[in-house]
Amino acid sequence: MKYSLILSIFAVILISSCTDDDCNPELIEDCICTAEYDPVCGCDNVTYSNACNAGCNSITDYREGECE
Repeated sequence: MKYSLILSIFAVILISSCTDDDCNPELIEDCICTAEYDPVCGCDNVTYSNACNAGCNSITDYREGECE
């Protein structure tokens, strides 16, 4: 139950921070993610350990895999 609540809150924050042409990383305080390694490359050309960690840095535009 607690995990679902945290996930729901994160989803609301992530959706509300979406913009089409914005790629300005900004750390979201108290953002909690798992340690799962499933790398994504953010629009800022930084590799994040997973999509949640990208979202915790306000990155909503990313692709799967490490940045080159």
